[in-house]
Amino acid sequence: MYRSHNCGELNASNINTEVTLAGWVQKSRDKGFMNWVDLRDRYGITQLIFDESRTDKTVFELAKTLGREFVIQVKGTVIEREAKNKNIPTGEIEILVSELTILNAALTPPFTIEDETDGGEDIRMKYRYLDIRRNPVKNSLLFRHKVAMEVRKYLSDLDFCEVETPYLIKSTPEGARDFVVPSRMNEGQFYALPQSPQTFKQLLMVGGMDKYFQIVKCFRDEDLRADRQPEFTQIDCEMAFVEQEDILNVFEGLTRHLLKELKGIEVDKFPRITYDYAMKTYGNDKPDIRFGMKFGELNEFAKHKDFPVFNAAELVVGIAVPGAGNYTRKEIDGLIDWVKRPQVGASGMVYAKCNDDGTFKSSVDKFYDQDDLGNWGKITGAQPGDMIFVLSGPADKTRAQLSALRMELATRLGLRNPEEFAPLWVVDFPLLELDEESGRYHAMHHPFTSPKPEDMALLETDPGKVRANAYDMVLNGNEIGGGSIRIHDKATQQLMFKYLGFTEEEAKAQFGFLMDAFQFGAPPHGGLAFGLDRLVAILGGQETIRDFIAFPKNNSGRDVMIDAPATIDEAQLKELHIKIATV
Repeated sequence: MYRSHNCGELNASNINTEVTLAGWVQKSRDKGFMNWVDLRDRYGITQLIFDESRTDKTVFELAKTLGREFVIQVKGTVIEREAKNKNIPTGEIEILVSELTILNAALTPPFTIEDETDGGEDIRMKYRYLDIRRNPVKNSLLFRHKVAMEVRKYLSDLDFCEVETPYLIKSTPEGARDFVVPSRMNEGQFYALPQSPQTFKQLLMVGGMDKYFQIVKCFRDEDLRADRQPEFTQIDCEMAFVEQEDILNVFEGLTRHLLKELKGIEVDKFPRITYDYAMKTYGNDKPDIRFGMKFGELNEFAKHKDFPVFNAAELVVGIAVPGAGNYTRKEIDGLIDWVKRPQVGASGMVYAKCNDDGTFKSSVDKFYDQDDLGNWGKITGAQPGDMIFVLSGPADKTRAQLSALRMELATRLGLRNPEEFAPLWVVDFPLLELDEESGRYHAMHHPFTSPKPEDMALLETDPGKVRANAYDMVLNGNEIGGGSIRIHDKATQQLMFKYLGFTEEEAKAQFGFLMDAFQFGAPPHGGLAFGLDRLVAILGGQETIRDFIAFPKNNSGRDVMIDAPATIDEAQLKELHIKIATV
């Protein structure tokens, strides 16, 4: 038996107990006649004491050879600690060691295994197995486990059945780029790794499974960001004989359950807003509603004077920033430079301060009087002491720029409290998006999303105005899940493929198996998928997902720990019928 207890459970009630512990040496303090060692495992830290007068000489001398991260086993007696440490659960006791075994010596790690480490991100990624020993990463992984367990518990209690779907599937032209896998036994042919189990979960509904879920790995070969990895995990769900309201109610319930069980927070309201409202009011389809600063469209009170910048713009829009009326000119100029950065792309910014007496002072006083500026204040909801920031230009581009500014200002003002949670649903997305370069429509979600029944006629006359029977759940400015009611009959699915530019032959080659299945009694069905990595990060108070994944990739899609991706040898290439072109 390597251990009778773990390093986080012993306390004053265990005094005079003989115990066996095992773990890693966190640190040691050698005072000559006395040596203290902090022993760490996943559960906590226990202090060991080696006393020249009470410890066997051989054991005492061996303790002096211990280095950081040595793996050791000790036997000894729990005694009361003289200098107690109230910051840890084991701080009242220590172990007077009688036996010491070095299970494995260790090199000095390249960074300190502490909560506040001296290791940069690159070095910690290379030695990820060491980084996992640190409490922040370890606790993030344990928290992820708790989320997954609560998800399984909640859905299983509602009669959902977890079913595994294949990882080696067929490449399809929709969505992001696939990762492809060559087939050795089928020369010149390739599998793809799934971007989602979409078609398989629909086939499970045809198969009568009724309520399906899966915590499943998915893959997309796309550019990475802080909240995106080439492989990611979804809580994937599908239900038969449901309408949109049924699905929203189930997953509101799941979100409430997670917030209550994991954070101790009760959430009553899940506002529902349309896609159009979200874009006009917040400039994006995943708004953070923990704070205000709603958009105010100012065309009516900005384009009637001789200010050419506004007169030439498709949209003039502003936000009132609470308490920003005391910003210095230097701070304002800094914000103007911020919105001019290539990442945002604005050409400039106009501002107007709302004074304590209700009057306004603006950067365009030459063109606008107090009545005009007062109307700006009413439309943006400005209060005395606020500052109105105004952008103008093409409507979609300007809304996106102001959305970026809104989020930046909220961060600077401390309005994005990670322990406050504000979920909402965004509904009534456009079914199709027009690609201006190709002139083709693309599915905003995926080609299996059902149109709103009342908009079906518009497919023939005005496809861009057709709304999808789709919905996204947003939490604190992040999309954490999305789904739709699916098409469940062959004729409508064929029509959808037609408007997406598929020929009949292409549609049959890519998705014939699904349309064939629809002919054998497909029930009405719909579903939703949560991004587990992102959901866990937000519930854990973060917006980056990397520390909630055991072995993440870097921003180039590389695993620097195992050095992947990597070349393979000629024999493997030959077996796979692959030739590497040489320049």
